[in-house]
Amino acid sequence: MTELKIPDHIAIILDGNGRWAKKQNRPRTFGHKEGAENVIRIAKSCKKFGVKTLTLYAFSTENWKRPATEVGFLMDLLIKFVNSKLEQLMAEDCKINFLGDISKLPAKTKDACDLALDKTKDNKSLVINIALNYGGRDEIVHAFKEIMEKGYVPDEITEELISENLYTAGLPDPDLLIRPGGEIRLSNFLIYQLAYTELYFTDVLWPDFTEDDLREAILAFTKRDRRYGGL
Repeated sequence: MTELKIPDHIAIILDGNGRWAKKQNRPRTFGHKEGAENVIRIAKSCKKFGVKTLTLYAFSTENWKRPATEVGFLMDLLIKFVNSKLEQLMAEDCKINFLGDISKLPAKTKDACDLALDKTKDNKSLVINIALNYGGRDEIVHAFKEIMEKGYVPDEITEELISENLYTAGLPDPDLLIRPGGEIRLSNFLIYQLAYTELYFTDVLWPDFTEDDLREAILAFTKRDRRYGGL
């Protein structure tokens, strides 16, 4: 049996909640609720395997275009997620970060984010980054605005400087990106950080994505030859 090479950092696009709910003859909101439950299950599996950082694409800058009722449900779902799962996250020694402009979120949702950030800030076993009101292009624009406000001139701009001004500053780039749900695209997720990330796509919808599916993705990663442009 092949020994798994465990990625330090796994990123996942949480895709397929709505289609999963449709298959159950339930509303899309039911799928989002089950998708949120699966976050905890897969986070535990990542910790079990020895993954150090897990980054989850939960709500993009483009998702505001969805019906207001669905957006409102998602904002409330995050509050319920924090309130119901915070104790469990603390017990698992998970640290929560948020990537994106959370200042644009409804006040109660932002308060829940702030609570999660504060309560888990000293935890170390698994860092969970939740990309919320996040877009890859928006992040790059934000980074360059930060760089300009700090007074850097063009000749001083380096890849390292850009990385230091992204939402992911201080974090390693993902080793493996997993996209459940059957789509084969990045959807504006971590487009700077994924330059040398291994990509894995599966038709399994996110609420059905299990520890066994995670193991399959890691097995595929194990078999990749990562040369970073070299030989």
